[in-house]
This record gives sequence, C-alpha cells and structure tokens, in this order.
Amino acid sequence: MRVLGIDPGSNITGFGVVDRDGGQVRHVAHGNLPLTRTHTLPTRLYELHELLLDVIERYEPDVAAVEQVFVAASARSALVLGQARGAVLAALGSRGVIVTEYPPSQIKQAVTGSGRATKKQVQSMVRRLLELAKLPAQDSADALAAAICHAQAGKLAALGVAPASRRGRSRRGLSVAVRPVR
Repeated sequence: MRVLGIDPGSNITGFGVVDRDGGQVRHVAHGNLPLTRTHTLPTRLYELHELLLDVIERYEPDVAAVEQVFVAASARSALVLGQARGAVLAALGSRGVIVTEYPPSQIKQAVTGSGRATKKQVQSMVRRLLELAKLPAQDSADALAAAICHAQAGKLAALGVAPASRRGRSRRGLSVAVRPVR
C-alpha cells in the first residue's frame, strides 16, 4: 500500500510518500510544495492544486493521510488554512485517492508516543523510523508523520477502513471508503 501524507499550508504544503509492505514502512519520497507568496490567495490555491496533482501522478498513492486543521491563532489564518485544505482535498478527490484525516495529536502519538510532541521531536522520530540520511524539513516531516500514522493503522488501513469521524458511521464505529472508478 502506498500512502501519501499531506501537511496542508497556504504558503508551504509538505508531502511525504511511504510504502507499507506487511509490517514494514519504507520511505519513497518527501518534499515541500512552496507557493508563490506574492500571488493572490486564489492563484496560490490553484497553484497548490496543480502541484499536488503532479505529486499524485508521479507517486500514484493508494491512499492519502491529511492532517486536520488545528485551532489557529486567528480566524483569518484558520480560514486560509481551511481553503488550502480544500484545494488539497479537491486534488485528491479528482484522482480518486481515498482520504483519511487525522488530528495532529494522533499523528504525533503514532510517531513519537506522545500526542504533545514538539515539531523537532516529530522530525527526529520520522528520520529514525524511515532511516533518512538527514532531518527532513518541518512541513515534509509532518506529512511523512501523517503517512506513517496511516500506514501503522494496520489491516484496517490496507482495507480502506477509516475512523468513524471521517465518513458515515457503521454499527461498529467504522466506515469503508469507496474509491471512485476512474
């Protein structure tokens, strides 16, 4: 199973790709999608959408793990971040990629053992877990952490079963995502 992790942002969006084969999680790629800060917000959102489509085409993920919005310092920054997430979700949806969203605390817990880990701790653990030669940038480390979190979800992740908070609930509290036919 190939997992694309995404840490959405209105200026920089991090991405990370891992493969899960049985119990092993292996690094494939990571990077940042920097947006042109001098462009208007609509142009940056379009730019983000197009850059992410390129990543999807290049790495062909089976599923994506996207970090949920946290409570931002201001309403305006929360709105802008929400719009960036919308561009990300639209790009993934347009290519039929199954999406699971995780709160930042759950992602941190999965890679560091603590839901209150610092960004530096996440970077260090991502480097260790994926045996990277150097510390990844913060945005791409967060995206790799989201991918690792999903990959470690076990057999449920491989089946496309997501936490109930993502889609309609079943009697067991789980939901199954259906991939649209392309």
